[in-house]
Amino acid sequence: MKKIILVTGGQRSGKSSYAQNLALSLSENPVYLATSAIWDDEHRERIERHKRDRGPEWTNIEEEKELQNINVTGRVVVIDCVTLWCTNFFTETNGDVEQSLSSVKKNFEAFINQEAVFIFVTNEIGLGGTSPNDLQRRFTDLIGWTNQFIAKHCDEVVMLVSGIPLMVK
Repeated sequence: MKKIILVTGGQRSGKSSYAQNLALSLSENPVYLATSAIWDDEHRERIERHKRDRGPEWTNIEEEKELQNINVTGRVVVIDCVTLWCTNFFTETNGDVEQSLSSVKKNFEAFINQEAVFIFVTNEIGLGGTSPNDLQRRFTDLIGWTNQFIAKHCDEVVMLVSGIPLMVK
């Protein structure tokens, strides 16, 4: 039953909708694992609205970093998203790419040790120009290396372009 899928693309490309529809096609009661920290009241309301929009068939779990502590054995789980998950490590380490990447890799490997269908959602943030800001360049490196690492473990990789899925792997 174990399967790992990476859904990638730019902002508002349709990644999350694609991942959620895929999960619903595979399970009547999928898990939505949200990795976002809650920044302010507006962001909290946005998160609550997204939960309501998904509906009662979803099991909603919020975990900012320690995914390996979440038991999803036998389930279909959408992890949304890798970019925000990495942000939490990056912030905690004051922008240390090596330390963040090491933590993400270790956490990822422990998490996928379960028998489940994993659908990871991530952003392709490195498709544009190179930022003049050092912190942004380091974060782009972290996401790029994380995406490569996850993709190597995946059975499938799908890239969304303007809502259209392109099978990469």
